[in-house]
Amino acid sequence: MLKTLKDLFDKLTEPAGNQTPDELAHHLKLASAVLLVHVMQADEKGHADEKNTLLQALKSSFVLSDDEVGYLFALSEKTAAASHDYHRFTSQLNAHCSQDQKIQLVENMWSVAYADGHVDENEHHLISKIAGLLHVTHGQYIAAKLHAKAASKNAEGLAPVP
Repeated sequence: MLKTLKDLFDKLTEPAGNQTPDELAHHLKLASAVLLVHVMQADEKGHADEKNTLLQALKSSFVLSDDEVGYLFALSEKTAAASHDYHRFTSQLNAHCSQDQKIQLVENMWSVAYADGHVDENEHHLISKIAGLLHVTHGQYIAAKLHAKAASKNAEGLAPVP
């Protein structure tokens, strides 16, 4: 098990030219999932709503089955627990994802933060930091935040944010 995790960490830092397309796709999914897990864990309350929103974001963003989402989530929790910075993940996403994909990830992070009805200052700070590392402009960041907030209000049956 530990060797498998070590192999995965080694692969995450491996130059993209040495990865197969399937390995690269897996690592990009994992990088996104790890960042979402960090947001979920940022307020230290561990709300089930945040986890459910995170799982739904993974499922819809990557078109995964329930089993695949479960596996990706478990692996991302272990990876997040062992990670000490975000650069390893954001650099892969910057190298291989479009700006729209990175904005969608920021919006997913906001959706996770809003899922429990309260955005903690740690969540806010973390999302802001990661958005900067992903080279998401301030305008794109704010638009993603407002879109996620409106979606969370609609999910609660409330009027959308103007």
